[in-house]
Amino acid sequence: MLSFRPAFFVLFVSTLLLGSCSGYQKLLKSSDVNKKYEAAVQYYDKGDFFKAGTLLEDLIPLLKGRPEAEKAQFYFANTNYRQRNYVLSAYYFKSFADTYPNSTFAEEATFLNAKSLFRDSPEFELDQTNTYSALESIQDFLNRYPSSQFRPEAESMSQELQKKLENKAYQSAKLYYNVRYYQAAVTAFNSFQQQYPASAFNEEAAFLKLNAQYDLARESVTEKQRERYLEVLSFYQLFIDNYPQSRNLKAAETMYTAAREEINKLKPADTAAK
Repeated sequence: MLSFRPAFFVLFVSTLLLGSCSGYQKLLKSSDVNKKYEAAVQYYDKGDFFKAGTLLEDLIPLLKGRPEAEKAQFYFANTNYRQRNYVLSAYYFKSFADTYPNSTFAEEATFLNAKSLFRDSPEFELDQTNTYSALESIQDFLNRYPSSQFRPEAESMSQELQKKLENKAYQSAKLYYNVRYYQAAVTAFNSFQQQYPASAFNEEAAFLKLNAQYDLARESVTEKQRERYLEVLSFYQLFIDNYPQSRNLKAAETMYTAAREEINKLKPADTAAK
């Protein structure tokens, strides 16, 4: 008798599951709006966001003009967010906030629109268009709801995205240096320092900019070398003023000394012309 119990249990559970699936399939085919709505809310409350979302998607066009429409649209947007369909959830949360600006869900919908875009932001190596969109949405949320309970999380998301853009800008400048596009590297490092004056990367950026300028001068045609070596001296002075204890100080001094020697060998353009 005991040997049949496991098989009986499996059969019992399977019957329950099939009955549950059968009931859900009947709901999908049902034309009873009220019944489908009640079931969708029950699935939502239980955390079954797939079934809730599928039912709500069918119901939303049928609920227009009814009081349930507002809640159904918010829940539907959230079922997409909970299933990590962030592009869709961002779209539906924004649509909800635009349609129901005075709703009790409007603040949370605006926040979750921004959070969906935050979640969809790619790694720093990739195109950051979505990151800029997320930052714009976060700022819009903070402007609309300055005292929101979600404000700390929104500010934290904004800081994380800013760090990603900072890393992207630094790594892009460094890439120019690594592939020996020295003039582009100098320009990119300059831009980085101006845009992120408090960055933790700034010391290394300043050193690599000096190094890129030195290599640029060294590889330039004679007519441009003196001017470019003078820039090396300028970058060196800024570097030691800002980072007198840098681990790269000796390397910077070596480039400075070499640049001074090269300048002494080169005649100014006006002197050469005479």
